[in-house]
Amino acid sequence: MSPLPLRERVRERGILNLFSPSPSSPPVKGGEPCCNVINYIKSMNTKPLNYKDGKKEIRFIPKKGEAMGTCATFNRKYLCCNVHVLKSVLNCPFECSYCFLQNYLNDGVTKLVDNIDNLMGEVKDKINREPGRLFRIGTWELGDSLALEGRTGQAARLVKEFAGLENAVLELKTKSDCVDSILNLNHGGRTVISWSMNTEYIIKTEEHRTASLEDRLQAMHKTANAGYPIGLHFDPMILYAGWEKDYVKLANQVFEAVLPDRVAWISIGSLRFNPEMKKKIENNYPDNRLTCAEMVLGDDAKMRYVKPLRVSMYRSLYNSLRRHISKDNLIYLCMERRDVWDKVFGYHPDSIEHLDRFFTQSLYKRFELNPKRHTGK
Repeated sequence: MSPLPLRERVRERGILNLFSPSPSSPPVKGGEPCCNVINYIKSMNTKPLNYKDGKKEIRFIPKKGEAMGTCATFNRKYLCCNVHVLKSVLNCPFECSYCFLQNYLNDGVTKLVDNIDNLMGEVKDKINREPGRLFRIGTWELGDSLALEGRTGQAARLVKEFAGLENAVLELKTKSDCVDSILNLNHGGRTVISWSMNTEYIIKTEEHRTASLEDRLQAMHKTANAGYPIGLHFDPMILYAGWEKDYVKLANQVFEAVLPDRVAWISIGSLRFNPEMKKKIENNYPDNRLTCAEMVLGDDAKMRYVKPLRVSMYRSLYNSLRRHISKDNLIYLCMERRDVWDKVFGYHPDSIEHLDRFFTQSLYKRFELNPKRHTGK
């Protein structure tokens, strides 16, 4: 008997007001309910909502068209990590002032695909066409992978499905601490749990309603102890008075929470956004200062800090990370040119495909993901 779609399983559990705080929900710092999910209602409304209002409603939707594709930031003029994305969730309950979704979503209603079987059917069809390739597939492009997990169970279902795949790895990326429901799953080492990491100052001033740095680190520690590989994304690095000292401190804090040999990959990137998003940021978050910095327009039509500043920021964090990790840990820059790689790392991959192979080789060597040898959790 096949598992019920999410919508039906939610009804089975008796959850009528799906995202209203439960009296039994454990509190997090600041007095908000677990995972900072507040005042959500299960919506049958079909009218589109704006980006902010849409965060207060959720709509279960069927899978329509292709759900698995390449990352939207893919551009041959920059080195992209060649990850695939699975569009299983759109929008999230968090309020990050720099989030590109405020300039991307025509309908801001939070949506979840409710039939995992259909999603996995597409995934299996596509990865089976290239059995010799290891696919990295993330659910985070259009929403947070775990922010709603305590109420929906979508990620847990995906973890179980990916545990049985020979040539794919699932990446769940989050700014939450919502990991308790996935800790005891038989994941088979085929899911990487990743965190978007930033300094305490940026979390408090720009990543509103997300889990605190302390809570993210505690969740990371628990997840690593459950046998999951960990991903770290120091992206976006943001310029402010005291940034250098704070990012050095952040690197130290992370490796007090997790051992380097549990870290599958580390990315570094800096603030970037489309020119038309500048006005959206200023309108939606009028108190922020993100748009005041000197920026230049890149060939991918995104505004970035000037190159010497980006290089300086990347070098500072990279040198701090190197004090904790070994040469076997994979560190890469997100959406940067080859000359920036050279200035920061002293080398660059020959191509996007070459960088993709770095991931495969690292995962096979360090986490034994070769299907012939891997034994699971």
